[in-house]
Amino acid sequence: MLDHILPLISRADNATAEEEESQYGYTPTRNVCLILLVLFSVSTLLHTGQAIRYRMLWPIPTILLAGLLEIAGWAGRFWSSFDDTKDSPFMLQIVTTIIGPTPFLAANFIIFGAIVRIMGQGYSRLSPRYYSIIFVSCDVISLVVQGAGGGIAASGNTLEDANMGGNIMLGGIVFQLVVMTLFLLLAGEFFYRFFTDSPIAGRDFARVDSVGSHVTLTNSGYRLSSKMRLMLVALFFNTACLYIRAVYRTIELAGGWHGAIIETEIWFNIFDGAMVVLAFYTLNFAHPGRLLGRDAMNAKNTTTLDKPEQLEMGSAESLNSNHNVAAAQPASVVDSGGRY
Repeated sequence: MLDHILPLISRADNATAEEEESQYGYTPTRNVCLILLVLFSVSTLLHTGQAIRYRMLWPIPTILLAGLLEIAGWAGRFWSSFDDTKDSPFMLQIVTTIIGPTPFLAANFIIFGAIVRIMGQGYSRLSPRYYSIIFVSCDVISLVVQGAGGGIAASGNTLEDANMGGNIMLGGIVFQLVVMTLFLLLAGEFFYRFFTDSPIAGRDFARVDSVGSHVTLTNSGYRLSSKMRLMLVALFFNTACLYIRAVYRTIELAGGWHGAIIETEIWFNIFDGAMVVLAFYTLNFAHPGRLLGRDAMNAKNTTTLDKPEQLEMGSAESLNSNHNVAAAQPASVVDSGGRY
């Protein structure tokens, strides 16, 4: 009789031990993991095709890198759905889902810089170039800090090591949250100044007139088109999704590895997975290559562009034809509203 009972007790003890050793506090839902894995894969492939179509290189270290990290993270969670006691898939998803959206956020900074170039630099506290330099650099710092924390947590052999890695990751994501808040404040000021036509004191808008001389204007002369309106809505929604996700991950990591939030799957699926998926597909549907144009995204200086709205056509031909039209009209002609 004991020969039959002892193996059952042994198996029951092993099952209990495995349940206690679950890395997540739950078993990731396989169907959810698979759906998100497919969604991120499809979006990343679409972004790859769009980068090729519009001949843009900047999406490679930003959007495409973020897509690969998210794919790896959800592949790790899908792997864990078969065995949630394994260390490797757990650490893989912890590191990649933490740092994954960081390169994607850098794309938002680049896109906003292009928007500033088009709508008028005189309304912006920073030049488009500095938006890229300052905020992308901060994004890289955040990425490095979060990655270092993830590496320490993944390679640590004790709870103390894991906690130290978690705290470093928390510091990185808090820094990212602060950077995002500063970015939103500057963006908010830019749009307020644009819509109230209140350029920053000392700033002007330089254009080239028909004889090649620089002309100083009182405003940018830009009117929002339907494409630009869609791009602005998409950028706002996209950034809001990433901000919500950053707030969630901050609260999650602050609670520790066995906190109530980190061990509740539905919160992670909604406030991390769903938010980042929405951000990815938003730029698929409202791609800056289509709405702003390749020339606008690659432009270095707006002083040689006569009418910024023509940039949305996204071709060198549109810029050339725009310059010819401007050459036929005096640069000093304005309408009753003060805008060209």
